[in-house]
Amino acid sequence: MEIRDLYGFVLMLVLVGMLIGVGILTLDKFAATSGITTAAATALNNARDALAEIPSTWLVLLVTIVILGIIMGVVIKSFGGQGR
Repeated sequence: MEIRDLYGFVLMLVLVGMLIGVGILTLDKFAATSGITTAAATALNNARDALAEIPSTWLVLLVTIVILGIIMGVVIKSFGGQGR
């Protein structure tokens, strides 16, 4: 991965964040709807809570891995021309 690939990665992160946000809002609206059973409301709340953990744990890890990959790529390319 190179620095020029960073734009696509940032765009992907924004899109994933937007989709997760829309999913959480939709689950909140369904849970607030009258006429659903308690079990359905509990299931919706559990799904919303599980979705809310993705941005705080997995996206941070993904960003860290990609940034480290970019740094390693730059370092390896800078030392690649030393022997010639």
